Amino acid sequence: GSLSEGLGAALHTLNLLAILCFPAGIVLIVTSITPVGAVFALGVYTITFLKLFSFRDVNKWCRERRGAHNPAPETGTKKANGAVGLKVVTYPANLTYRNLYYFLFAPTLCYELNFPRSPRVRKRFLLRRLLEMLFLIQLLVGLIQQWMVPTIQNSMKPFRDMDYSRIMERLLKLAVPNHLIWLIFFYWFFHSCLNVVAEVMQFGDREFYRDWWNSESVTYFWQNWNIPVHKWCLRHFYKPLLKWGASKWLAQTAVFLTSAFFHEYLVSVPLKMFRLWAFMGMAAQIPLAWLVSRFLRGNYGNAAVWMSLIIGQPIAVLMYVHDYYVLNYE
Repeated sequence: GSLSEGLGAALHTLNLLAILCFPAGIVLIVTSITPVGAVFALGVYTITFLKLFSFRDVNKWCRERRGAHNPAPETGTKKANGAVGLKVVTYPANLTYRNLYYFLFAPTLCYELNFPRSPRVRKRFLLRRLLEMLFLIQLLVGLIQQWMVPTIQNSMKPFRDMDYSRIMERLLKLAVPNHLIWLIFFYWFFHSCLNVVAEVMQFGDREFYRDWWNSESVTYFWQNWNIPVHKWCLRHFYKPLLKWGASKWLAQTAVFLTSAFFHEYLVSVPLKMFRLWAFMGMAAQIPLAWLVSRFLRGNYGNAAVWMSLIIGQPIAVLMYVHDYYVLNYE
């Protein structure tokens, strides 16, 4: 109640813009920052941006509900996963550093006043996930260095000579290691890493992905391969747009374009070049989703989704690597 909603919204907006723009400016100005380090740093700041956006939205909804109904504060405890008695937190008792920092480190992008909690830390489960993390990251580095990098290096001359048949051959040759590395990275991050964080923090919601490999449409794939981001987009972007009067098609297009912006932000800024390949690749998912849902069903739709994953990513990788090589080494 110290600040008006308008002033509070303005301060939140400035803070969120600073979270996105300040790190990007540092990456572009400081020459010693490597692309890998920059991707990691900007990834952390992007996650922080999404989390604080959710934090601000949920607390605003709490204020609106409180002003409309003025409910009596809840008391007592609740059961999380049927085992743990936790004290129910209500607004504004949730506005503490402990509550905020738990959310910032928790493997979710959507804020709740009371998260589901697991009863204990399972040491064997935690050890298995840690061993997976250690093994898979070594495997990823090895595959990238021994298989992917030589293929990319051998692709530079056909690009320079504009030898289209050789470019296509290199593209198909790159598709196999690229896709294998993507699948391993998916398992490493969404299953091993996020479960380690969740187990240590006793975070109860472990739905980080669903059966995206069974996708019969492009839309189903994007809704199920990254559940934390999908839930954030649905809760804080898609539904508010519908509430403001936008059509479903317009809201879906806006979600895809926003996702395209963040993909481009996490690629172009670290590489210090703006080619919009990632943005156009994500934007191309809109007509692709329409075509697949309109003309393909069942296994044919599933095959189309897998082909877009296997072929689409190597094209973007080759385009960025070629432009980066020309810009920095020729």
